[in-house]
Amino acid sequence: MQRRTFLAGSLAAALLSTAVGSGQVSAAAMYVAQRDFVFERHFGLARTADARFLLGSITKPICVTALMALFDRGEFRLDDPLQKFLPAFTGEGRETITLRQLLTHVSGLPDQLPANNELRKQHAGLAVFVEQALRTPLSFAPGTQYQYSSMAILLACHLAERLTGRSILDLVNETVLKPLGMQHSVLGLGSLQLSDVVPCQTERAAPESGAGDPSAKDWDWNSTYWRRLGAPWGGLHASAADVARFLDEFLHRRGAVVTPDTADLMTRNHNPPGLPPRGLGFNMSAAAGSPGCSEQTFGHTGSTGTLAWADPATETLCVVLTSLPARALQPHPRDVISTRVAAAAKE
Repeated sequence: MQRRTFLAGSLAAALLSTAVGSGQVSAAAMYVAQRDFVFERHFGLARTADARFLLGSITKPICVTALMALFDRGEFRLDDPLQKFLPAFTGEGRETITLRQLLTHVSGLPDQLPANNELRKQHAGLAVFVEQALRTPLSFAPGTQYQYSSMAILLACHLAERLTGRSILDLVNETVLKPLGMQHSVLGLGSLQLSDVVPCQTERAAPESGAGDPSAKDWDWNSTYWRRLGAPWGGLHASAADVARFLDEFLHRRGAVVTPDTADLMTRNHNPPGLPPRGLGFNMSAAAGSPGCSEQTFGHTGSTGTLAWADPATETLCVVLTSLPARALQPHPRDVISTRVAAAAKE
């Protein structure tokens, strides 16, 4: 099985090398592990294996882990309404929205705020995003439908700030990244400079990235503002190996950041039948990885061109980080690679 995974990794590396050589992708890194086997490569502007990519939404489960460390301390329960801790979260049924609903994208909150781009043009801080997320209109009655929501994750992470009196940037860096030895990762930029992180190819990217618009240069994915903001829904920088360390904490229930029971809780489905399966901050089932992955698979993707998953059934980790936005090309190289790794691991 591991020989097949090695061959799949080699073919995947060749694919990434070709994509970088042709100019389609400017930077990429991959890390595949199965039990004690590891295959790691980096390409293009990712000059070393420690190159830091903007993870996009892979940030979400990492930030949620900081919140769930507080769950382990008994600071809240999953079915507590958020309004219990944030009294301003009222009206239109908001009082019934629970932490579990926020973390599984069934709260009714939107993905991005209606004024998202304007706020970024103004270089708004996270506190302004929180203030508007607390009163943005709901799309449906809480718990009745599924709608992927970055703002739900923002409010859940804001709870961690309220419970501790510390910023989510500090909490993630101190309670998740350091204990896991993620030395080449940081939420926001910390002491890093823009030259220390891999730039994104913003052309054909998501509208909220600036989408290559020259007028968005001071707030797009590559701007100092966005990189420093540390948005808990998409602002973490990390190397491929560090993302694998994070996944390994949950794959093997290491207990370094959350208890094994909480790791299990985070990586199983909480949504009712008929709605997409979601863990707590994690995507779940084969859809979290690639065709060939088991229903136990957990992970996440990022609109910046990133992908990460772990499949307990084959004890496989797969991390593919690229600078090419997810919507820029179909099929995206990250997805082709992921599919090959999943198929090889299953055989």
